[in-house]
Amino acid sequence: MNPLQQEIERAFAAEETDAATLELFEQFKQQLNAGRIRAAEKVDGVWRVNHWVKKGILLGFRLGQLVDYSVNEQFRFFDKSTYPLKRFTVDDKIRQVPGGSSIRDGAYVAPGVVIMPPAYINVGAYVDRESMIDSHALVGSCAQIGTHVHLSAGSQIGGVLEPVGALPVIVEDHVLVGGNSGIYDGTLVKAHAVIGAGTILTGSTPLFDLVHETVIRKTAEQPLVVPEGAVVVAGSRALKSDFAREHGLSVYAPVIVKYRDDKTDAATLLEESLR
Repeated sequence: MNPLQQEIERAFAAEETDAATLELFEQFKQQLNAGRIRAAEKVDGVWRVNHWVKKGILLGFRLGQLVDYSVNEQFRFFDKSTYPLKRFTVDDKIRQVPGGSSIRDGAYVAPGVVIMPPAYINVGAYVDRESMIDSHALVGSCAQIGTHVHLSAGSQIGGVLEPVGALPVIVEDHVLVGGNSGIYDGTLVKAHAVIGAGTILTGSTPLFDLVHETVIRKTAEQPLVVPEGAVVVAGSRALKSDFAREHGLSVYAPVIVKYRDDKTDAATLLEESLR
């Protein structure tokens, strides 16, 4: 256990709110901003939650005071003093296109990331290099986004800050998330997957794999996992009761219709020309 972790664990348990604890939190947040610590990371091929990092983020909410961040009389904003907007310079090599995007302090955004307006990246999030966060996309608290990921317009990556032991939503490298999709409840999307437009993935929604004729579900041991290279689209499944059959009722179901191949890759190459 490194010294920073020890101090955060101690301050969180003791519910301290003094000036020394605030200074400790600022040191912690610097490490978050630099990507040196993160809410979850892959260890020996398995994603693990860093409980103490989540505790440090929660500690910041406890320490912060509500302050006025208003731009002027027309643009009024109020938030915790410990979580202002993150400040970038051109040296960070991030394209934040004008138009109303917000990145909260305590989020890591790597060089080469493109952020289209308006988008929002919350505290504890980790967005790796060369990814694109498109218009009206959300990267929730503690979400982990890999390299060369495209979060299309209107896509929502849910935040999982509490409980501290819960795995956040994770989107691995080279994933394409289609427009108006939603990924929630600590779902893990493995590398090279394609999430079709309008697809919703949650911990309570089974994922039907037509290729392997299996059903993928969240368990007590692991989250809902989208396999590597899977192409997932929004589908439906028929309800079996007499009433449902009588009225032709069905419920939403995400479906793996294929696994990524050369043709699928060719269809996603267009985004590279926009960087």
